[in-house]
Amino acid sequence: MAYKITEACISCGACAEACPCSCISQGEERYEIDPEACINCGTCASVCPVDAPVSED
Repeated sequence: MAYKITEACISCGACAEACPCSCISQGEERYEIDPEACINCGTCASVCPVDAPVSED
């Protein structure tokens, strides 16, 4: 299952910089993860200061 970014996102960009598959981009309200490209590695969650990325399991 892919990760998703919740409303807790503060748009700092830490997750996008750390993502090994470059599947995170700035959306209209917050960063977004392309679920087709996400490899479920959890790197985004480990670097997020507000725990916005969560696994969709």
